[in-house]
Amino acid sequence: MGVSMGKTGRSEVSDINITPMIDVLLVLLVIFMIAQQVLMKSIDIQLPKDQQNPPPTQQEDNIILEVDPGGYKVNTKPLTKDQLAPFLTQIYTGRPKKVIFVKADGRVKYQDVVTAMDVARGAGVKVIGAVLPTT
Repeated sequence: MGVSMGKTGRSEVSDINITPMIDVLLVLLVIFMIAQQVLMKSIDIQLPKDQQNPPPTQQEDNIILEVDPGGYKVNTKPLTKDQLAPFLTQIYTGRPKKVIFVKADGRVKYQDVVTAMDVARGAGVKVIGAVLPTT
């Protein structure tokens, strides 16, 4: 659109020419799309192969700490909160494999489970595993 400037007859265009800017933006868009494909990284994983062997059965030396609303059980032996620490200390004294598995009931407060794991750590347990409850 031209604007008349009086008697001289000169007219100047006051519109911004955005065509070069759009060209630059489209070129940058194509460059970034190509660069994105080049920069994609993948994670190498090794999936286990399906074996025909049956899963191993539970070993007798595993210790399972069950946390129930009524108290604690160590390998199905019921214990109170006060009896738990001395009993676990007695079990893990001189034991080379200091592993315990914790199985918590869904109705138990999280605080009680953490307290049981803390007591087990105090008794000398080095590795704590979680067991999912069966339904």
